[in-house]
Amino acid sequence: MSPASSLHHLGRIVRLQIQPARLTLGEKPNRYYDPAGLLAVDEMTLAPRGALACLPDGRAILDVHHADHPQAYRHGNNALSVGFTTHYDAMRERFGDHIADGCAGENILVETDEKVEMGILRRGLAIRPAGSTSPVWLDEVCVAKPCEPFSRYASRAAQSEDVKAALQFLDNGVRGFYCVLAGESAATITVGDEVFWPSLGR
Repeated sequence: MSPASSLHHLGRIVRLQIQPARLTLGEKPNRYYDPAGLLAVDEMTLAPRGALACLPDGRAILDVHHADHPQAYRHGNNALSVGFTTHYDAMRERFGDHIADGCAGENILVETDEKVEMGILRRGLAIRPAGSTSPVWLDEVCVAKPCEPFSRYASRAAQSEDVKAALQFLDNGVRGFYCVLAGESAATITVGDEVFWPSLGR
């Protein structure tokens, strides 16, 4: 694990959310994106197979990217996802105020002043739960490629050339990043936990 001096503060978690079902609806070529199904939670459990949260009545809700979800469409290392508030600021500036924080569907939204690029995430992310001295590590970070339905939703575009421009803008991490939990032990995180990126290997 990296020494504390190699961890650089990136921000804090301001939103956690579960996708109980897919947000891309309809059939080709008329698929559309609707973020209304997102469920915000105060606490989330991260596991190697994906994210889940417990409701006040005790029921556990699996994220649709969790490998055990009946509608799971997990491919590669997209079990978990992370987004950043600065990227939402950029999307709102480009597309308008209908872009609400979290509407892209990431599990973890981090409040930060930085534009986050793949270069600083190549060694992963560390979340420090309140009251814990051991961080929770997220590894195998990669860019979450924007899909056409979300690009249409964001840009409100109908013309193919406008959708293409939106896809290009939302790429390179603006739409967010996929990752997986490091190790085999589940970990619980909460809104308010601090997030770091390492400059040295772990």
